[in-house]
This record gives sequence, structure tokens and C-alpha cells, in this order.
Amino acid sequence: MEKQANNSPNKSVLSTFTKFICTLLFFSISLVGNAQVEGGAKYTIKNISVTGNTNFSEQTIIAYSKLRKDEEIQVGGEKIANAVRTLWKSNLFSSIDIFITNIDGNTADLEIRLIDLPELNTVTIEGVKKGKKDEIISENKLQSGAKVTENLIATTRNYLTDKYKKKGFLNTKVNIVTTQVIDSLEKERVNMLVKIDKGEKVKIKQINFEGNEKIKDKKLRKAMKNTKKRNFIRIFKRSKYIEEDYKEDLIGIVDKYKENGYRDARIISDSIIYNDNKTISLNIKVEEGEKYTFGKIDFVGNTVYTDRQLAAVLRIKEGDTYNGVELRERIANTKNPDAADLTNLYQNTGYMFSTINPVEVSADGNVIDMEIRISEGKPAYFNNVTVKGNDVTNDHVIYREIRTRPGELYRKSEIIRTLRELGQLGFFDAQQLTPNIKNPNPVDGTLDIEYEVVEQGSSQIQLQGGYGGGGFIGTLGLSFNNFAIKDIFKKDAYKPVPRGDGQSLALRLQASQFFQTYSFSFSEPWLGGKKPFQLSTSLSHSRQFLFNPQTRRADRSRRFNITGLTVGLSTRLRKPDDYFLLSQAISYQHYDLQNYNTGLFTFGDGTSNNLSYTIGLSRNNLSIDPIFPTSGSSFTASAKFSFPYSLVNGVDYEALKEERDQLDPADPDDFARIGEIDQERFKWLEFYKIKFKADWYTSLIKLGKQQLVLRPSMEFGFLGAYNNDRGVIPFERFFVGGDGLGNFALDGREVIQLRGYPNQSLSSQDGGSIYNKFSLELRYPITLGAQAKIYALSFLEGGQSLNDFKDFNPFNLRRSAGFGLRIFMPAFGLLGIDFGHAFDDLPDGTSPRKWETHFIIGQQF
Repeated sequence: MEKQANNSPNKSVLSTFTKFICTLLFFSISLVGNAQVEGGAKYTIKNISVTGNTNFSEQTIIAYSKLRKDEEIQVGGEKIANAVRTLWKSNLFSSIDIFITNIDGNTADLEIRLIDLPELNTVTIEGVKKGKKDEIISENKLQSGAKVTENLIATTRNYLTDKYKKKGFLNTKVNIVTTQVIDSLEKERVNMLVKIDKGEKVKIKQINFEGNEKIKDKKLRKAMKNTKKRNFIRIFKRSKYIEEDYKEDLIGIVDKYKENGYRDARIISDSIIYNDNKTISLNIKVEEGEKYTFGKIDFVGNTVYTDRQLAAVLRIKEGDTYNGVELRERIANTKNPDAADLTNLYQNTGYMFSTINPVEVSADGNVIDMEIRISEGKPAYFNNVTVKGNDVTNDHVIYREIRTRPGELYRKSEIIRTLRELGQLGFFDAQQLTPNIKNPNPVDGTLDIEYEVVEQGSSQIQLQGGYGGGGFIGTLGLSFNNFAIKDIFKKDAYKPVPRGDGQSLALRLQASQFFQTYSFSFSEPWLGGKKPFQLSTSLSHSRQFLFNPQTRRADRSRRFNITGLTVGLSTRLRKPDDYFLLSQAISYQHYDLQNYNTGLFTFGDGTSNNLSYTIGLSRNNLSIDPIFPTSGSSFTASAKFSFPYSLVNGVDYEALKEERDQLDPADPDDFARIGEIDQERFKWLEFYKIKFKADWYTSLIKLGKQQLVLRPSMEFGFLGAYNNDRGVIPFERFFVGGDGLGNFALDGREVIQLRGYPNQSLSSQDGGSIYNKFSLELRYPITLGAQAKIYALSFLEGGQSLNDFKDFNPFNLRRSAGFGLRIFMPAFGLLGIDFGHAFDDLPDGTSPRKWETHFIIGQQF
């Protein structure tokens, strides 16, 4: 059985306040039958009973009301009023009445008559997508069984209206209808219908200014970073009205005036005009005031630094146009924690408790004299340094990265650097790293600091696939980036593997129909545990097969095997600064050829050896999050050398070259001799290899709550020979073009990503000995949550690959452009897709497809 309740939300449940007032008025005159009980009369309670429609027990109601048998009450008195007030505050009842009955002299009975608030039965939401309904129910606590109060209805309506207004739906209307139903237990319940009419997004047709003579409308509109008028050519900034952003932009207008000397500028009024075409116009009236300049600037209270030192940091001189925004940022730049401002000058030298306040002492003739008043306080020292939240990573792994030590002088820069180092480990969610300052004591000059971390999965399962090198390339890899080798024999430590010591262990299998690669690597970043001295080792084995043009498949009878071992050491430098890393490695590869003839090496059967030494210098000062850096740079320069065997082995390579040039490869005997010569040339590989790569990250503008980041990069590689008669080796070459997959082949080859072109299509079949590449990427984060980091990107790229340095022109590039998406999940690494458009022909003169699709799995960020 159903009955329709009043559709007005304001009448669906009687006002709590109105019923409370009515109840209080009732106590002035209570009726017992036809007898009138005078207000103020006193009675002793003989019995208390509970009646009405309620599911609560009598004992519970009486106990909650705090009325007791044998206590004295007064009609209209405080005890009964308090009982009613207490019951109302429970938000469990729609009606509360207390009657005096059965008066016998100075005793009487009390009757508490209650009606429970109806419980919510079902909720129906109209006007939004299905996926949003559960979110609305959860956010507004509209679960079945909730008590339906007027407050619940009002807050739900207001929440939804504000929610969609913030998204630009300025005309959002929310109507809530309740229907009473009686369930099978004769209990009154309520069905709720929430109708949401978002309407269309309200666009800003025009932004009008009044009162501005000194700064033009165009510049003031530009100062509004988030609120823009409708313009079809605008891509990144929408013209929807969001009140919160608009209020922030009004401050931006005032700041624009302050930047130009108008320190008294203010917004007199602003209004919204609703147009007929579902757009609005914003009218903003400003008062500009007079233009000011800086006068004398005196520093008061400084003893640690001289006036000259402070003035050098402030960089504002007498006579400069008054700029309130610049003054504020030179004292304390809240947007850049590493800024060269006065606050950081003190904070980075121990004066945590220092305060710096600019005070205007005179403004005669529109010239503002300033005093920068400084309270230096005592130098502060760290007392306790603790870590919280590391459930997997062992304490010593974190503490060795912490730059703030107990007893050391407080430096804000060291806290920021610690956050960067912890973020760069990759074990924690970089967005949730928090330094908590505790127990600051200005008197003693001490403080405690607690670094709060949130663990994220650092081990990865890599399933990689793509087309490259003439076929499908598949990769299966297991990477454990927070491994603990000391627990390898502890059964209880396998969850699923021993973790927590910050070591890296990787197992990898990569295969296509043309090659198979198996590799194992391990690294210890703090060998000895006292300083960042990294030991890394790797062992690998590869089998590669030649292409059979008749079957168009791999010919497994024509192959060569490669077995390699590498041992490397790297250490952090102190100069020029401690962002520099010096790395060294010795590697050895053994090549075993079986009926494997190519244009580069003609001995089909034989062996070759590659013993080389690599030295590299790198610097990485990227911001905290290694997945999505917003500032900083990274560069790496490396040189790889083999021993110059031709200087000591006594072989006349010039004579061998001359003999080889005179032989005819078509003659079987000559071809066999060519193979013997090449076997001698490549028995021990002789070469040098130079590489350089650099990336920069810069935050451009803020779009919503996220930063648009620009990433320019450049890279260069050159493979050379000590002895030109011996020639450039057939290994260690560069293959440019495509998605960059296949860069784990163990003949030393390097696959260079250049999107928009087919894989490895910009190099010769056997690879190039020189390449260069330029790239410009624009990145925007969609989400940087702990479970997944997602960002969109667009790119411009150009590169080339050559075999002779005399043909090298760094600006003669194969160019491309496109866009893509990246998703990083801790368990799987980086996933992505790119769509690239090539602008130039391939080296063989053919035209590439207009668009190439590249799947990026497990590649660099």
C-alpha cells in the first residue's frame, strides 16, 4: 500500500524547529481529559510510559530522555524541556509529545508519545550517467535504512547543485521527491527520487571591464588564468564559468595592477549577466588608483646577514616601479620551494623560526619607503628524525637517503632534497611524501621531523609486445626493484619474494622469430652500506637468426650466439655538486657464428670477442616524482672503449684491406679468403663509442589543478674506429625509427625511438654508426594517483642515422609529430600508445604511411 506524500521537500518532513517550539508551548498548558493543568504546577513522577509508532524499546527511550520515576517535575519546567530537546537532537523522530496523565494529588504519570523518522527504502537518480549514481549515493549517505530528515534532503540538494555548478553547469536544478510506503512489517519507509537537470554548460560570452584606463582589457583578461571568454581557437582553456576559479582570477587582476605599480588597485564590484543564448557576461569594475615607485628600503633586525647581502637577494632598488607581487615573491615565493628569496636565505642556514615582514613606512608623493623587518630567532637543530608508513622498505634504506640528521642544523633545502631522493627511489608514492614538523621549540631552538611515506608496488611484471626488426617481438620480464638478497634463504620472506633492501633483481626473456634473448641482472645501490656506491652485474645470452628470403622466415641453421657479462660500479660525486654520478663498467661479449654471413662480416663460421670499458658522467636533478617530473634536468655523457689491439698485435691491416679490396666475392675461393680476413679483423673488436643525451622539464602554465609540462630533449651517438684500415665493427650500431622496442638485443645495438616512422626504417639494414635526435614533448597529467599515473602528450621529433661522419649534418632530419597517452601502474610499469605522422621520405626514397601507431610498453618515461 502506498500513499503519495507532499512533493515539496520543505513539507515532506515537518520542521524540527517548528515542532520543538510547538512542544515547548504545550508545556505551558497541558490537558488531562477536560481538566486544565496550570503552568508551573509541580508533580512527582509515578510512572513513565512510551506510546506511538517507534521501534525503540521503552527502556531505551526513557533512559535517553533522562526522566526518572520519583523525581519532581514542573509543568513547563526545564527537565521536560531538556528531555524533548535531547530526543530531538537524536534525529530519529518526526514527532515528539510528552503528556501528564493520571494526576493524583502531587503525583502524576508521564506519557512520551513518539513517531520514528521514516527510513530510506530505495533511491532513484535521474539525469546523470549510470556510473555516477553510486558515487552520488555514497557521497550523500543515501544508503537503504538511513533516516530521512529534512536536513538530509536539503544537504543532498545543495551538494549536487554546487557539484555541477563547479563543473560549469551554472543552471543546475535538483528536485527531490519522497514517497511514503508501508513495508511488510507495517513499517513506514520512504522511496526517494532525485531528479538532476544539469542543463547545458554556461559559457562566458564576454568579460567586460569598467574603470580601467592604465591597463587595457586584453591584458586584464590575460591575467585571468582560469576564466576565459569564448574563443573557438582556444584549446587548453575552456570558457566555462567556475565560481572558485573566477574568485581566484579576480585576485589575479589586482595582482596585475600591483605588478605595474598600482598598489591601491581593487575590484569595486563584479556581476554576472545572463544572456538569452545560454551564455553569460562578466562585468568587472575596477579602481586603479595612483602609480607608485619604491623609495628607500631599509632592513631592520638583521644580524646574520648584512644589508648588502639581503639587498642582493631582494633585487629591488630605489626608483623601481612598485611591484607588490614581486616584493612578496622576493621575500617568500610560495610557488617555488627552491626560490632564491629572503625566507629561504634564512631557512636554509638554520633559522627556521625567522620571520620577515615588509612594512610601508611612508608613501609621500607616490614614493613608498619600506622597512623589511626581520626577526631571526635562534638557529634550529634537528632533535628526532623518524619515518612513518614504510611497511615493506627497511628503515636503513630510507634513513641513508635522508639529508636531515639529529643534531644537525635545520635547512629547508635539505628537507626538499630528502623528499626528492625518496621519490626517486620509486618505492613510494611521490605525490604523498610528507615532511611533518613536530615539537618546534623556539626557546631551545629544536624541532623533530617525521617523514611520512606511502608504499607503492615497486616490482613489475613486464609483458611487452610490438613489431620490430621484421617481426613480432615479445618480452616477458620480472623486475624486483626493492629486493633483499640477504633474505633469499628465509622462507618467511617470500611475499612473493624477499623485499625491503632497495636492491634490484631482473629476469628477462625476449623473443621473436629472429632472435631469443635471456638476461639476468642485479644491483646493490649502497655497496658496504656507508655511501652511495652502486655495484651492478648482468649476465645474458642471445641467439640470432638470419632471414630466409625464400620462406620469408628465420633460418635457424644460420645463427650466431652471444654470451655477455658486465660488471659496473658507480658513485655519487661531491663536485661540482652531488647531483653528479660517475659510472664505470667492464663488459665482455663472446660471439659464436654458425653459417651466418651478412654484408658486414663475411666469415660465416667463427668467433669474435668484445672486451670494453665504459665510463659515464650523468647529472639528474629532476623533481620528486620520477614518473612525471615537473622541473629539473637530466643528462648523460658516456664513452665506451675497447683496447687498441691494432697498435700492439703486429697485424698489417692496411695490407689486409688492400688484399680484400682486390678479391672478388663472386669467386668461391676469393670469398673464402675474404672470410679469413674478416675473421682476423673482428677476432677482437676494436672501437670507441661516444653518446650524449639530455632532457629538460619546465612547468609552463596551470590547467585546472595540474601543470602543463614541456620536455625538450636531444641525443647523439657516434661509433668510430681507431684504425680506418680495420674499419668500423659490425656490432654496437644504432637503429633509428619507430617505437624503440627491441633495445635488449645483445650485440650491442641500440634501438632509438623516433615516432611516426616504421621501426628501424631510418637506418641501413645493418645499422648506422652515427645518429642524432631532437624531441619536444608537451605533457599534461590526467591523474597522478598511487594506483595509476596517467598523462597525455603531444610531440615534435626529428632525427637521422648515417654510416659516415663526413655526411653528417645535425639539422638534416627526418621529422615527425603526433600525440599519445601514457599509463604507469606499479605492477606493470609503463604502458602507452602514440600516433605519429611522418613529414619526410625514408632513406630509400619511399614515402612512409601518413600515420604510424606505436605501442609503448616498458619504455622510458
